[in-house]
Amino acid sequence: MQRIRLRYTKRGRLRFTSHRDFQRAFERALRRAEVPMAYSAGFTPHPKVSYANAAPTGTGSEAEYLEIALTAPRDPERLRVLLDQSMPAGLDIVEAVEARTPGLADRLTASVWELRLDGVEPAEAGRAVEAFNGAGTVEVQRLTKNGMRTFDARPAVVSLESAATQSQQADRPTEQPCAILRLVVRHVTPAVRPDDVLSGLRAVADLAPPVPAAVTRLAQGLLDEETGTVTDPLAPDREADPAAPAVSVGAADTAAAKAPA
Repeated sequence: MQRIRLRYTKRGRLRFTSHRDFQRAFERALRRAEVPMAYSAGFTPHPKVSYANAAPTGTGSEAEYLEIALTAPRDPERLRVLLDQSMPAGLDIVEAVEARTPGLADRLTASVWELRLDGVEPAEAGRAVEAFNGAGTVEVQRLTKNGMRTFDARPAVVSLESAATQSQQADRPTEQPCAILRLVVRHVTPAVRPDDVLSGLRAVADLAPPVPAAVTRLAQGLLDEETGTVTDPLAPDREADPAAPAVSVGAADTAAAKAPA
């Protein structure tokens, strides 16, 4: 049985796609591409697809991951192209590698997020970031299925910075002035999400953007505690395959220009 790991995106309006909607679209793409999927046993067999740490609905992402199991071997890049052609524009399959090492989910320990705050002056955002970073605790509240929960969001935040220039990878680009924040956050329990950090900025510095923030996950992977950086979770699989070609810097963005389906 061959296992293939895929990286995919949620761009533009497709950032509002729920995880369940993506699952349905992906399973249709598997059928259209005639992928020889392995199926689970039992009364209602389903394709063996493992999803890892999906981004919240409403956020964009350049780094979502999943793994599929096949009954017959396929070339990962050829499979990626076929699946990408069968997916809606915005849900783009941008990378595929054969799984040659265990524990993909264990390598997703942190995420890098970009938060675009339209209508907020960069200087104002910078002061709020300084207040957040200087706080010992930042208590925020979140409504859960068991009611309102209060927790400290500060320990999960590895770094929070106010960017001076606009990122080229940002979802929903705009010509209007805005503040851009770069956030690195650990994957902990309970999960600390970008909206929790925004709530924390409001709590410690009264920062309240006039419109909802445009949030994009730029990367997720294993956190290097010494440098505070997030490493590529597919790198061990590529390194274990001596025949794998080098990945070009711009390869991840080629699917962005895919024509609408």
